[in-house]
Amino acid sequence: MKRYRNGEVWDFEHEVAVAANRPVILGLDGGTTSTVCICMPVMPSSDSLPDPLPVLARAIAGCSNHNSVGETAARETLEQVMADALSKSGSNRSAVRAVCLAVSGVNHPTDQQRILTWLREMFPSHVKLYVQNDAVAALASGTMGKLHGCVLIAGTGTIAYGFTEDGREARAAGAGPVLGDWGSGYGIAAQALTAVIRAHDGRGPHTMLKSAILQTLNLSSADELIGWTYADPSWARIAALVPVVVSCAEAGDEVANKILKEAVQELALSVKAVVQRLGLCGEDGKNSFPLVMVGGVLEANQRWDIGREVMDFISKEYPGALAIRPKVEPAVGAALLAWNEFMKEYLQEAYRR
Repeated sequence: MKRYRNGEVWDFEHEVAVAANRPVILGLDGGTTSTVCICMPVMPSSDSLPDPLPVLARAIAGCSNHNSVGETAARETLEQVMADALSKSGSNRSAVRAVCLAVSGVNHPTDQQRILTWLREMFPSHVKLYVQNDAVAALASGTMGKLHGCVLIAGTGTIAYGFTEDGREARAAGAGPVLGDWGSGYGIAAQALTAVIRAHDGRGPHTMLKSAILQTLNLSSADELIGWTYADPSWARIAALVPVVVSCAEAGDEVANKILKEAVQELALSVKAVVQRLGLCGEDGKNSFPLVMVGGVLEANQRWDIGREVMDFISKEYPGALAIRPKVEPAVGAALLAWNEFMKEYLQEAYRR
């Protein structure tokens, strides 16, 4: 294990009294907005998981998507949040048996290898390391560690990701705002901002969004909105305007309603693409499969309920889709994935002995 360039974050290891004989697992969910790390004990192999799950510590930090903040900032965020979780749990890196890092921006084997290299520099050689897209942890949070079915994430960004029981996988969307994450929080809010400028110019219809967004941002004119947008065009900052769009739609604004209806269609199309490619619905389209729904856009719980509209849209074509709202957060799903993989390898090694 090398002394990592940001190694001072591990100074607590010289001071903390580590609980004897308590191996732990780390699960990380790294989204576009924040990164969460969960530290759990290694549980004995069992057909059923304890309820509630034993969580030793939880830590949170900023964005760890290297496409959004750059490699250096992403790497430092990941190291900091893992160090915080271990410190809070009274553990250190020697106690870690497995780490599952599920982070947005992992779209290719080269992304996985880059992050595995970072992790290998941080942890002793005995630690099992797994790197996945953040959608995989979200799916596992709904299926309690089992990779089967489809997950739809719609928060700041959006992606649909699916697995079959024999290990095949497929994804749709998740390519970022430049390539069209329509249906995401960023996509909804960006369309709303565009609608405001179009209305201001006279190129588009009048919309309640103009006064509502200007009031929310404490701006006096649409001209100022241009400066506000490009002063810091971060995805999460833009996506934070989604509640304003929903409120205007609920108040009857046609432009806002059109934006949300198009978002519903885009999200449903992402799910359909994954389901069709993997055949999750069976030949007759009626087989049951879990559809895990995750993300702030899908959890509005307002009269204009985007998640409910998406599910209604999907159910018309796939009546076997079983909507699941996870009871645990994606970081716990990542920890369960790490635990499952670690126990699988542990039992295989024990059998070979």
